[in-house]
Amino acid sequence: MSIKATIMNAATGQQIQKHMFGRMPFVGTAFHLETGERVSALRVDVGKPAPGSFATPVDVWVRPKETEAA
Repeated sequence: MSIKATIMNAATGQQIQKHMFGRMPFVGTAFHLETGERVSALRVDVGKPAPGSFATPVDVWVRPKETEAA
């Protein structure tokens, strides 16, 4: 079962993109953003599904290189 997660910028708190994982991501999971940049998960938040929904929101927090320099 695939997991659709929202990728969040840990420095700014803004959404970067949506990403499909083959299984549940964990802290330290490395993957590539749409820009081609390789990042690792700093934090994984699993939310509570909305009433009447089976989709559980998953947020993966990363720190892209362009925000580290700033």
